[in-house]
Amino acid sequence: MKRTTTRRLSIAAMMGAVAFVLMYFSFPIPILSPFAEFDFSYLPELIGGYVLGPAGAVQIIGLKILLKLVFKGTSTMLTGELQKFMLSCAYVLPAVLYYRRHRTRRGAAIGLVIGTVVGVLTAIATNLFITFPFYIKLYGMNWQGIVDMCSAVNPWIDDVPTMVAFSIVPFNLISMTVISIIAMLVYKKISVPLKKFIQ
Repeated sequence: MKRTTTRRLSIAAMMGAVAFVLMYFSFPIPILSPFAEFDFSYLPELIGGYVLGPAGAVQIIGLKILLKLVFKGTSTMLTGELQKFMLSCAYVLPAVLYYRRHRTRRGAAIGLVIGTVVGVLTAIATNLFITFPFYIKLYGMNWQGIVDMCSAVNPWIDDVPTMVAFSIVPFNLISMTVISIIAMLVYKKISVPLKKFIQ
């Protein structure tokens, strides 16, 4: 039992480190958001969660955020890190929990759809009530200033509702959908050696 626990923690640590490294290989999608950047760090969180369960997924997400703070610090007084933690949990945990009750390819797909929906809704809430209010307060801006920055790259945006509809929602929907497709393609190949390592 002790060896199994140690090995599970080792996998969580490895996947958390991989998620952190993948954060460095990020790139913007300018037409959708002048703020957020797409990266693949959700992928090891998902796969690790499938192998280790929801507690393991939270450990992986927490380690990713902790490593980011240690090596890169924070420029948002932890609000950005809080949002990343909440977004990862909102996307990964529903997918993992559903898959644990329905261990089929169809179950995995449905779980990812649920996770994507919850993740997008969480992205809306965290941007409107955490991230953007922080920038407004820190830089003495207002909501119109945020909207103007978005409309500079996306002419369909002219107020907060259109910013949600044409920036926050599509960016997160595309990001999570891409990760979900990749997870469906690679999970079995990666999970088999991880599960053998635990046994």
